[in-house]
Amino acid sequence: MIKGILSLIINLLIFLVFLHALGSWIPKIRESRFYEILDGFVSPLLEPIRRVVPPAGGFDFSPLILILVLYLIKHLFKL
Repeated sequence: MIKGILSLIINLLIFLVFLHALGSWIPKIRESRFYEILDGFVSPLLEPIRRVVPPAGGFDFSPLILILVLYLIKHLFKL
């Protein structure tokens, strides 16, 4: 039961980070209220990674790193 809930939460986080990364490429979406709310939720998760791995060549790899970390957590805890 707990594993199922944790797996669902991690899957939801992965989806939100992916949606945030895609939305950042589209100006119309970036200006929307939905994206502001999404950014308020996802950015605190990305900021620590951005401090360690700053954007390189105009590309921000922090969403990719966060998704990999979330998948690693799922794998380590067998969720």
